[in-house]
Amino acid sequence: MNTKRTDRPRVAVVTGAGSGIGRAVAEELLRAGWSVALAGRRTEKLEETAALVPEGDFLAVRADVSRPEDVAALFTATVDRFGRVDLLFNNAGTFGPGGVPVEDLPYEAWRHVVDTNLNGAFLCAQTAYRHMKEQTPQGGRIINNGSISAHTPRPHSVAYTATKHALTGLTKSLSLDGRPYNIAVGQIDIGNAATDMTARMQTGALQANGEMAPEPAMDVADVARTVRHMAELPLEANVQFATVLATTMPYVGRG
Repeated sequence: MNTKRTDRPRVAVVTGAGSGIGRAVAEELLRAGWSVALAGRRTEKLEETAALVPEGDFLAVRADVSRPEDVAALFTATVDRFGRVDLLFNNAGTFGPGGVPVEDLPYEAWRHVVDTNLNGAFLCAQTAYRHMKEQTPQGGRIINNGSISAHTPRPHSVAYTATKHALTGLTKSLSLDGRPYNIAVGQIDIGNAATDMTARMQTGALQANGEMAPEPAMDVADVARTVRHMAELPLEANVQFATVLATTMPYVGRG
């Protein structure tokens, strides 16, 4: 079956599109001619993202991905506006309180990270999956934003690391379950893209040996181009896992 779709605009949903990696990916897709539903908790930030590509075809939807009713409304609005969903970039996430030892991490903080990073990713993927299964032509692609923390943790990051490991399991399971319906699912694991979330790492980040050391970062646009490459493959092909990181960051080996 030929699943290449070059005869109509492709439709993407990008969560966490108001800043950072989500904003960069949304901008890249809009410039490439995608129709993009920008999702986030602050409408003014979504409008700032859209303003980067004034000619782009976008829809801004205020949504908290940890709330099932918000997720349902996001995808309903997307389909009402654009007719279908070809891509979900499951990006919304939070690191949680930084530098807090596991014994001092409040349960409320743990729950907030789990609700956003894992439950939110599941709710968005489940809803996208339902639409992709039922639409004509059938199918689509889901790309989950993991992290190098899905492989190797940082000190004092138990909630974030646990959710990113769980996201890998979600990716694998969705990828398997999506096969009969032409739904391709992959994951991008990112290390130190230059965003507000990683700005502190460039001045000093706690290392596994207890020392503080600055870490290099890469241009977030390089991440966005990688996501676009994954997104624009025909559905017969899938990047199951991709790791994109600042070349000299302390990740491979002992730093």
